[in-house]
Amino acid sequence: MQGEPVFHSAPASFSSRRLAAAVLAAGTLLGVAALPASAADHARPHRQEVQITQVKYDAAPGRDDRNNRTLNREWVEISNRGRHGVNLSGWTLSDRDGHTYTFRHYRLDGRSSVRVHTGRGFDTRHDLFQDRSREVWDNHDTATLRNDRGHRVDSESWGRGRHH
Repeated sequence: MQGEPVFHSAPASFSSRRLAAAVLAAGTLLGVAALPASAADHARPHRQEVQITQVKYDAAPGRDDRNNRTLNREWVEISNRGRHGVNLSGWTLSDRDGHTYTFRHYRLDGRSSVRVHTGRGFDTRHDLFQDRSREVWDNHDTATLRNDRGHRVDSESWGRGRHH
């Protein structure tokens, strides 16, 4: 006969087929809803993986001689404690007064560090330069690292009024 359904096993009742379909649909929706959250966790580094690990501030105590060598003795070290490299392009490093350095076309390898110097110089894998002519990091300051979406990744404070 043509047009009749073919059953390879005993036909199930209408309500049990309907229940099975509902359970299957609910499981599929739950799996799809959980996927983006799980995938998002793998796409971006954990907060503790990229962090400010050292700060050398006030390279010439008591004077601001604007000497490039002195300026480059002032730096902030950023470390990636994770195994995988992190693209820092668009990330920023700033102080309390709003002086901001933006990372451009830079990838920090896994388990490595980079020092961001205040003065002028040639960028390398381990040293980047802000090309400034004045000191940035004061005796009482805060260095804040933000990702390319503007979210705070880490901060380090020193001197009076410390907060982390």
